[in-house]
Amino acid sequence: MSSATYAVRDSTTMLRRNLRRMQRYPSMTLMLIGMPVVLLLLFVYVFGGTMGAGLGGVSGGRADYANYITPGVLLITIAGVVQGTAISVAMDMTEGIIARFRTMAIFRPAVLTGHVVGSMIQTLLALLVVTGVALLVGFRPTATPIEWLAALGILAAITFAVIWFSVACGLVSKTVETASNLPMPLILLPFLGSGFVPTDSMPAAVRWFAEYQPFTPVMETLRGLLLGTGIGNSAGLAIAWSVVITVACYLWARKLYNRDPSR
Repeated sequence: MSSATYAVRDSTTMLRRNLRRMQRYPSMTLMLIGMPVVLLLLFVYVFGGTMGAGLGGVSGGRADYANYITPGVLLITIAGVVQGTAISVAMDMTEGIIARFRTMAIFRPAVLTGHVVGSMIQTLLALLVVTGVALLVGFRPTATPIEWLAALGILAAITFAVIWFSVACGLVSKTVETASNLPMPLILLPFLGSGFVPTDSMPAAVRWFAEYQPFTPVMETLRGLLLGTGIGNSAGLAIAWSVVITVACYLWARKLYNRDPSR
């Protein structure tokens, strides 16, 4: 059996292990999906009438606001799910199972591969659920099939990036509690960006941060693809941010995973 075959076999085994963990702890998955759903319902039905009327040049209320905030809620969904990834990685590192794996003849990166692919699958399911709820509360995309595929590609790219960030957070954490807190600022980025209000309504300092942080170009690209608004250079920035975060966090996670366990 070739080394590539061993790698695929062991990675598949670790993926199956992580999927079974999701099945054993459905409450965590439901909680991670439930939070963005609650936020979506809260903002659309409580604030939607006022906020929708306040969007510059847009006449209307809740339906317009549902269209506007859905990309931001999708980013919150991604950030919430990957928080669970950091917890799972930290549990492996602190409960001794990684030390056991290191004594076995398995493809060494398979453990992290299982976490990453499993989290991608879990995030995709969460995004489908949240998108379905958004459609029920008034989200009305005008995208063509090609634009939907492009939007899915953008979501997959940023998801892959923040998953590697969460894996590194899980590896660097000494406790599960720490791992659950480190990725939490990701949930705030859509609020401190164009997720819920246009950035030009913000004070200068907050506006500067909102316009140059990673999630804003992703949300603007999603709006352009799904709703036909202007994209400008947001797509290029979204892809660039995704690549930079992925490479940096992958190298960080690999260094942490390969370090001497006795140190």
